[in-house]
Amino acid sequence: MERIGQRPSPTVPQTMIILWEGILLRIVIIGAGKLGYSIAELLSKEQYDIVVVDQNETRLETVKDTLDVLTIAANGSSPITMNDADIRGADILIAVTASDEVNMISCILAKKHGIKHTVARIRDMQFMSEAKEYLKSNFDIDLMLNPELITALEINRILMMPAALNVEDFAEGKVRLFETKVRRHSPLAQVPFKDLDMPKSILAGMIFRDHHMIIPHGDDSLQPHDNAYFIGNPKDIEKFSKNFVQRDARKLRRAIIIGAGRTGRFLAPMLDKQGVKVKIFDKNRDRCRLAAARLENGIAICGDGTDIDLLTEEGIGEADVVICLTEDDKLNLLLALLAKHMGASKTIVRVARSEYIDLMEKVGVDIVLSSRLLSASEVMAFARRGGVVSVSLLEGAKAEAVEVIVQPGAPVAGKPLMSAKLPRECLVCAYVRDGEAYIPNGETILQAGDRTILFIRTKYSKKVMQYFKGRE
Repeated sequence: MERIGQRPSPTVPQTMIILWEGILLRIVIIGAGKLGYSIAELLSKEQYDIVVVDQNETRLETVKDTLDVLTIAANGSSPITMNDADIRGADILIAVTASDEVNMISCILAKKHGIKHTVARIRDMQFMSEAKEYLKSNFDIDLMLNPELITALEINRILMMPAALNVEDFAEGKVRLFETKVRRHSPLAQVPFKDLDMPKSILAGMIFRDHHMIIPHGDDSLQPHDNAYFIGNPKDIEKFSKNFVQRDARKLRRAIIIGAGRTGRFLAPMLDKQGVKVKIFDKNRDRCRLAAARLENGIAICGDGTDIDLLTEEGIGEADVVICLTEDDKLNLLLALLAKHMGASKTIVRVARSEYIDLMEKVGVDIVLSSRLLSASEVMAFARRGGVVSVSLLEGAKAEAVEVIVQPGAPVAGKPLMSAKLPRECLVCAYVRDGEAYIPNGETILQAGDRTILFIRTKYSKKVMQYFKGRE
């Protein structure tokens, strides 16, 4: 086995190392592919002790050149690898290779070698639908990741709210986050928040304007092209979101999905069951058969999704949404722009490379989602623990929406928020106590056990989390 990179020396100040339950948190990532790299990048920024394992030395070279982590060239599903001093006894193992079987074996071996918690990417649709609980209980997997299912669920949530760019539920569905784009002629634009007639159960939590995060106050206002984030009671959010729906917007009746891969095959039946007329395109006949078998009313069309004549014949111009899910980011962009040109109301693109998100949004794609960032959000919540229930990465991971349970003895507990000295880069948006959701103000006093939802600039998340954790 070949080691590349340096482990933090004993002289590194303890303030630079994250402690979890009083010990150094070491995380081993098996697989240096796109997802493994994204997870390693996000976790290394929080200065966890990261080890990346892969047999492909070219991939490891990329990791070594760009991230401050230890890399090991080895077979991640080998008992010899698991017995390595830098891996044995780690706190978390995250297996995200391209093989479900390798990931499962890695998790089993990890537990046998003293690694406390395991995460595995499981992409097989049959495993996820028929054997998920069996795998968790019998294969020692604590968290199962399926990026394609996560992405399909996210797209479905967004489509069910016509004005949404993003929708997230927190506190077991008692609090909802709603992201929207402020249109040029929106009646809410350029009106100070103190003058807006907003329900008391909704808070304007965050604005992204020209790539800058703004936590709004009473004198601030929404401006055209802002990405605005609101949070509050789900029913009130649903009503409030109608303020951002374009007057000529059509109800979702017809959807075209280009790409019958796993994400497409998860998403198509979700929409089909909700009464949406679905057409899913793919050049691969086997994929089309698999997609068609899961549809009751929709149809799968075996054909080239870039064929303009075919798309015209199948009514792309009348589609309420065109969802581009091929494996090629550039092709997805081309298809989305083509669909817009031909009259489609809304376009959604799934990308592998999150750095394309800003570019695609600038040239006219309505919604751009990164499967890697969505999956990394779940891993981040799992790694942080200490009361953290969920993490949603926003604006290409520039900001986060975090659900965290206030721990006994936490610095934020038992005092008014105005006196808690929370960093300015953090906003407490909502909290749930005894099953009821509330929007806080400066005089609100959080208690141990409260579920709180925060907006945080990602670079300050480690600092902010210390306010909600109990004393060591």
